[in-house]
Amino acid sequence: MTDYTTPTTGLTSLSAAELAEKIHSGEVTSREVTQAHLDRIAQTDEVLGAFLHVGAEEALATADEVDQAIKAGEKPASALAGVPLALKDLFVTTDAPTTAASKMLDGYVSPYDATVVTKLREAGIPILGKTNLDEFALGSSTENSAFKVTRNPHDIDRTPGGSGGGTSAAVASGQAPLGIGTDTGGSIRQPAALTGTVGVKPTYGTVSRYGMIAAASSLDQGGPTARTVLDTALLHEIVAGVDPFDATSVNKPIAPVVQAAREGASGDLTGIKIGVVKQFERPGNQEGVLDAVSKAYEDLASLGAEVIEVDCPHFDDVMGAYYIIQTSEVSSNLARFDGMRYGLREGDDGKNSANDVMEITRAAGFGPETKRRIMLGTYALSVGYYDAYYLQAQRVRQLIANDFKRAFEQVDVIVAPTTPTTAFMLGEKVDDPLAMYNFDLYTLPLNLAGLPGMSLPIGVAEDTGLPVGLQLMAPAFHDDRLYRVGSAYEAKFS
Repeated sequence: MTDYTTPTTGLTSLSAAELAEKIHSGEVTSREVTQAHLDRIAQTDEVLGAFLHVGAEEALATADEVDQAIKAGEKPASALAGVPLALKDLFVTTDAPTTAASKMLDGYVSPYDATVVTKLREAGIPILGKTNLDEFALGSSTENSAFKVTRNPHDIDRTPGGSGGGTSAAVASGQAPLGIGTDTGGSIRQPAALTGTVGVKPTYGTVSRYGMIAAASSLDQGGPTARTVLDTALLHEIVAGVDPFDATSVNKPIAPVVQAAREGASGDLTGIKIGVVKQFERPGNQEGVLDAVSKAYEDLASLGAEVIEVDCPHFDDVMGAYYIIQTSEVSSNLARFDGMRYGLREGDDGKNSANDVMEITRAAGFGPETKRRIMLGTYALSVGYYDAYYLQAQRVRQLIANDFKRAFEQVDVIVAPTTPTTAFMLGEKVDDPLAMYNFDLYTLPLNLAGLPGMSLPIGVAEDTGLPVGLQLMAPAFHDDRLYRVGSAYEAKFS
């Protein structure tokens, strides 16, 4: 039986930092590394379905440029120059289709690159291709894609999570050592937890959203995925930074995430205070997840950290507030996909009016979950309901942010499960939207508050043998704390 998890030998088994060292020293070429990962994609992706588009020619061309520069004695463009990457198909690119996993954008090629993509290119990182997701990043299992279902490398009958399941599955299977995703309510962290990888949602506003197709503009944030904390930090440092093209971009220094990851590798957390959220101790969590997370709390304490309980009373109201705000913004953002300016156009036979064409196009182009969220959001924003729903949800959002503020007056980092269970079976929650929404319960608060978070692999659940993720949360612009604690745990217990 084929093993779809990361190989134990060969170039595709190495971390991004290890690959970078070998490439920059001349021990191997970027072309060899990139080709090895393209071969791995060819061997495994027919089953895993992680990629919507593979850009072998473009990736190898970038690899050759890196190799030529190194051969000429030039300094590598970045710490990860030559190391290939999988890109979530929500970032626009000039050399590959950007579909957002929707029929609405099938075959669309952008006239410009997203800022994150520009940074990757400047850093000399070959982009292997564009990865699958839930349509417009609306989902928790990568089953809402218009094109294919992505499978979890640890059990191909289970979901890799969503919406960024394609990126996490690619990293977890050795198809790519690095990945870029987006996180609106957990879409980086949740798939990382289910696939045993590291996934980080940076502080809102610290990674440009320019050229990242918007789902919910006040919640969306791009971020890195990898198999180690250091790899994630190295990629984080490359893509972060202020961007004049993004009105929500924040002009603050990038947190010293790489330095924190290296310092944390000593395994010493003396003096660090870690909070456990009282409201996250809920019935219904999988026993194997609870056991693994409880053990992780003990492990952190054994490294010198002080672990205390923190009270965040408004976390009980997260679900309602999030799904009103998120669907309202989705409804507004997706209004631009109307069949008039770009993408799919249906019903344009000369007989239908412009309104008819828009209606026919949107009916044909959007999938069921996307339509559901557009309708929910339109209702919440409608006359007579705006005050009762949307404005009230924004008030709750502020209360949740206040809970975090009070908690971080007591502790440096907050920890919690990333997900209530390990990966569920494909198809298990498709017909139960509420159950699907509830799966993201632990990741939603951070997006509402705009704070940084990491999902860190902490082993497997004894009752399923599947990966478990521990979520680390830090105050805004203190992303380095995630890497300090995550690296310390990884050094001692992974």
